[in-house]
Amino acid sequence: PLDSVAHVWNLTQAVHRKASVDVEQCLLALSAILAISVPLLVVDMVLLGASGAHLLPGLFVSCGILYALLVAATVSERCGRIPAFVNAISFGPETERMRQHTV
Repeated sequence: PLDSVAHVWNLTQAVHRKASVDVEQCLLALSAILAISVPLLVVDMVLLGASGAHLLPGLFVSCGILYALLVAATVSERCGRIPAFVNAISFGPETERMRQHTV
């Protein structure tokens, strides 16, 4: 039974690693957009004298990107605890040696 669990665990890890590589590029692009858009909003307000109503769409997009990055950081922090959780699960006394290969 532990062999099938280890196989499923390995497949799950592989899928999550592949997804994280793809999502990482998207998060990098969102971070770059946020780093560029906030100074541009300030320049628009200070130098060009834009009113608050003209800045609202940019502020909403910036807040949305910031929220998405915070949620991604929360998920990353939770995923860091998974190996410790799996190590804490007891599969019985005779499976301790086989369990070392699971995590």
